[in-house]
Amino acid sequence: MNKLHISRVYAFANQKGGVGKTTTVVNVAAAMADWGYSALVIDIDPQCNATTSLGIDPRILSTSIYDVLIGTHTADEVIRKTRWQRLDILPSTPALAGATVELNRMTDPRERAEQLKQALAPIKGYDYLLIDSPPSLGVLTVSALAAAQGIIVPVQCEYLALEGLSQLTHTITLVQRGLNAGLTLRGLVLTMYDSRTALSRQVSDEVRQYFPQKVFNIIVPRSVRLSEAPSYGEPGIFYAPRSTGAIAYRTLTWELLRGDGHEVNWTPPTEE
Repeated sequence: MNKLHISRVYAFANQKGGVGKTTTVVNVAAAMADWGYSALVIDIDPQCNATTSLGIDPRILSTSIYDVLIGTHTADEVIRKTRWQRLDILPSTPALAGATVELNRMTDPRERAEQLKQALAPIKGYDYLLIDSPPSLGVLTVSALAAAQGIIVPVQCEYLALEGLSQLTHTITLVQRGLNAGLTLRGLVLTMYDSRTALSRQVSDEVRQYFPQKVFNIIVPRSVRLSEAPSYGEPGIFYAPRSTGAIAYRTLTWELLRGDGHEVNWTPPTEE
């Protein structure tokens, strides 16, 4: 396996909640780390779900991404190691909600939007930076888009899944024009797929129709195991490595790495 020479920064975003965004971030990062790539998860969601999912209790943290954004600490001072080699996190706490107020006080819109980019700039030594953004198109999500090279959009295979995607793509266009000309739509990930329903198949077909060549091939199914994993503070691919959800996320990571020009020798294990 060839190591990456340049860190890649991906923001995972969808203003619709409950689409599997955090689950996607955490499991992709975990699969990368398991295959030898160093990954840093950056949790900029005040709900702190990515932080909790990686086994860290936000209630006992003395510093978080909030402190980085307001300038009292550097990112290197706040980054926490997880139980898994090559997998670290820049954690969130509920105090991050206050960062929205702090950032909105800045009169210069560009300065406000680029606060996260500037905070992440000194970070070295990771192959991937993966940003878990909140379920909104507010200042924190815009900051994630301004800091990223690409955006990955989890899309739930359920009714109204396409609702809001046009608004998200419009926001991406605005960020490209005014803040980050290099931002690309890296891909959409179909999540929570239920093969028993015609609706899931219909949503999948529609997303691929509206975003040709921009949807990852793998579809992540609904999985009880993936839902259980955060309560144990583990990524699903470690908690239930042979589950259909874990296999799907490994396949997604394999697709992502291959698309970035890297090969991973991997054979899907037997499903449960």
